[in-house]
Amino acid sequence: MRSGLVAEFEGPDGFEHAFVRLRDLGYTRVESWSPYPVRGVVTRLPESIVPWIMLAGGLTGAALAYLVEWWCNAYAYRLDVGGRPYDAIPAYIPIAFETGVLFAALSGFVAILGLSGLPRLHHPMFEVDGFERVAVDRFWIGVDAADPMFDDAVREVLAAAGALRCERIGEGS
Repeated sequence: MRSGLVAEFEGPDGFEHAFVRLRDLGYTRVESWSPYPVRGVVTRLPESIVPWIMLAGGLTGAALAYLVEWWCNAYAYRLDVGGRPYDAIPAYIPIAFETGVLFAALSGFVAILGLSGLPRLHHPMFEVDGFERVAVDRFWIGVDAADPMFDDAVREVLAAAGALRCERIGEGS
């Protein structure tokens, strides 16, 4: 969110009511900041794609490890030891599993950083007076100006829900 309208709430009730009301009215670019998870807000968030990215990374890592082991033992450097087959699947399982876990963990880490927009050294919310209290006892909602539904009615919806104050942030504030 580079620009838009933000509102501060004293408690979770008005905060939750405002968030639900904005979503019901069709606003899609709504962000929330709170000191702890609020059930009505968390349950309305979209499903995360991080588990699917981790699954793809894990399967890719396991397949890649198996392929490398097979290529080394059965194709590039064939060594007959005790009459075992060149493609010894049980011998490849531990390495393939561990590599799959490694790739899943790394892809999850990168996906969380990338999808959350980190590392971010500056955010327009940092310029709002009193925003530091979000880590203690305040709740904030922001509606991005890029939202197709964004207009002056946003301020009225937030004020009706009990916002302590509404403020424009970012470009053209």
